Amino acid sequence: MDNTLIAIIFLVALALFFDFLNGFHDAANSIATVVATRVLSPKYAVIWAAFFNFIAFAFFGLHVAGTIGKGIVDIAQVDSYVIFGALVGACSWNIITWYFGIPSSSSHALVGGLIGAALVKTGPSSLVMGGIIKTLAFIVISPVVGMLLGLIFGVIVYNIFAKSTPANVDHIFRKGQLLSAAAYSLGHGGNDAQKTMGIIAGLLFSAGYLGTEFHVPLWIVLSCHAAISLGTMSGGWRIVKTMGHKLSKLRPVDGFCAEFGASIVLFGASALGVPISTTHTITGAIVGIGTLKGVRAVKWGVAGNIVWAWIITIPAAALVSALFYKLAVLAF
Repeated sequence: MDNTLIAIIFLVALALFFDFLNGFHDAANSIATVVATRVLSPKYAVIWAAFFNFIAFAFFGLHVAGTIGKGIVDIAQVDSYVIFGALVGACSWNIITWYFGIPSSSSHALVGGLIGAALVKTGPSSLVMGGIIKTLAFIVISPVVGMLLGLIFGVIVYNIFAKSTPANVDHIFRKGQLLSAAAYSLGHGGNDAQKTMGIIAGLLFSAGYLGTEFHVPLWIVLSCHAAISLGTMSGGWRIVKTMGHKLSKLRPVDGFCAEFGASIVLFGASALGVPISTTHTITGAIVGIGTLKGVRAVKWGVAGNIVWAWIITIPAAALVSALFYKLAVLAF
């Protein structure tokens, strides 16, 4: 076995580890509301979310994988060093933000990692600005649309059940939230697992293992969905507390509205091939439903800290990635 093949096997394993971390880190997005409302215990919530994370491959195309694989950095400039730097940068930022319980974006950490390594290698000419601008735009678009949809669903549902007793509403939406959590987990798996697929496929294509046309083989699809599902089952409980308890107090009806609003955003973004942040989306939806109960129902200080994490994720991951790219080049 030659050194090139060994390096590729190592990087595929590192990519799957990032995918595991993605599920672990972003488990809060899928299960925070359903745990906070006590519809499911943490144990059963992560199993429920992981199942729908895994089967998402049967419902979505691979547009997001294509964007990550060749729409952020020029595929001709992708090599083992770029992939190594990108993955280490993204993994490092995920671990740091998990430790402090900050719901940052695994997606944008990966994008930042790709940008940082590519800039060190060949400079700005290696960047695909169309894909980067689209990704940056959705840092704003996804939480805003999530907030609006959460608010709209809340207005509709509150009015429909205005004459129902609180006990009856709670009974209905404790069951309804199982469906909304499933829909959100499906969208989470459909968008987030594809990002790692794009990284692995980009690596194999640049090494000549995928022939002359970029594509994503089935084994990559299945392994990435399996990795993110295992990560979700492991659960990032520090971030669950922030998302489910510290941002706004949620009832089953509120969780239902937030999750369905956020899932629509994820489905739409996956269809368009946009690698958006599931963290941003569900945060926006929770804020939207929270404001329906009054401005003071949202803890804006916590929301502000989350927004700052969003702002610094891409540059922070890019800096770590650039450093490790340089170290890898010097070492090997």
